[in-house]
Amino acid sequence: MDITKIQHHAEQLYAAHGDKAEAEAAQKAAHFDSEGDKDQAAIWRKIRVAINQMRGPHAS
Repeated sequence: MDITKIQHHAEQLYAAHGDKAEAEAAQKAAHFDSEGDKDQAAIWRKIRVAINQMRGPHAS
């Protein structure tokens, strides 16, 4: 998935879940890891990072 799509997914997830979006993305990554789908897990980790960057350095 290209960076534009990752950013789009991050924005949608943040709009839907607010401050809980990053945790939601982390849970999705963990789920796909446990299912053995490393590619999807990697995408969700990238989405989590994009959400974190959107929130800025003051948020963790």
